[in-house]
Amino acid sequence: MKTSNPVLARLGQAAERERSAGYAQPGPYGYGQPGIPQQYPGQPGSPVAPTVSGTMTVDDVVVKTVALLAILGVSAAAAWIVVPDSVLGVAWIGAAMVGLVLGLIISFSRVANPALVVAYAIVEGAFVGLVSKVYETAYQGIVLQAVVATFGVFFVMTMLYKARVIRATPKFVKGMIAVMAGLFAVMLINLVLALFGVNTGLRDSSPLAIGFSLVCIVVASLSFVLSFKEVEDGVRMGLPARYSWTAAFGIVVSLVWLYLEMLRLISYFQGDD
Repeated sequence: MKTSNPVLARLGQAAERERSAGYAQPGPYGYGQPGIPQQYPGQPGSPVAPTVSGTMTVDDVVVKTVALLAILGVSAAAAWIVVPDSVLGVAWIGAAMVGLVLGLIISFSRVANPALVVAYAIVEGAFVGLVSKVYETAYQGIVLQAVVATFGVFFVMTMLYKARVIRATPKFVKGMIAVMAGLFAVMLINLVLALFGVNTGLRDSSPLAIGFSLVCIVVASLSFVLSFKEVEDGVRMGLPARYSWTAAFGIVVSLVWLYLEMLRLISYFQGDD
C-alpha cells in the first residue's frame, strides 16, 4: 500500500523489512539457508508461521494519544506548580529547545521509539505548562478558553474528515507539508530576530500579528487531516503495533501547536480591554 506521506513511506519500508525478517525461516546461517529458497506463511509446503507481533489499529492510536495527552497534562501541571517564577523564562525556553530536538528526531527517524515519544510528551508538557502559567498570570481564564477552543477545533476536524468533507489528496498533502515548512521557517527567523531586539510585527497585537495567528490556526487545524491520513495508511500498510506511538505523536504535536496559537490569539483581544 503506497502513501503520499514521505515520513510514513519510510516507516512502511522499515516495517516491510521487519515483516520479511520475521517471516523468513531461520537456518544455520541466520534467516534463510544458502541455496534454499525462503518460505513464507501461506506458501504451499511452508512450515507453521512464526509468531508475529500485532499490527497497528485505530484503537491503538486512540489509546496512545490519550495516554500521551495524560502524560503531557501531568507534566504541565507539575511544571506549573514546581518551577519558581524567577526562572520561568529560562525554564520554558530550555523545555522548548529540548522538545524541538526530540520532535525532529522522532519525525525523521525510520523506527518507532515509544520511549522517545513519551519523553517528548514529558518535556513538551513542561513547556506547555510554563507558557500557560505566563498567559494565565496576565489574562485570567485564558488557559481554559484556549483548551476548549483547541479540542473544539479538533473534534470538528475529526467529524469533517470522517464525513470525507476534507480529503487528504496527494496535492493536499504536498501543499500542507510545504506550507508548514514555510511557517516553521518564518517563525524560526522571527524568533532569532526577536532575540536581537528586532520586532517584525508577527507576534504583537497588531493586525498583522492577528492575521498571522489566524493563518497558523487554520494550518494547524488542517494538519490533523495529515495525521488522520497517516493513521489510515498505517493501518492499511500493516505497520507493527508500536508505530501507533508515532501516529499518536503526530496528533499531539498538532494539538500543542493549535493550543499555543489559540493562547496567543485570545491574548491579543484580551489585551485590548
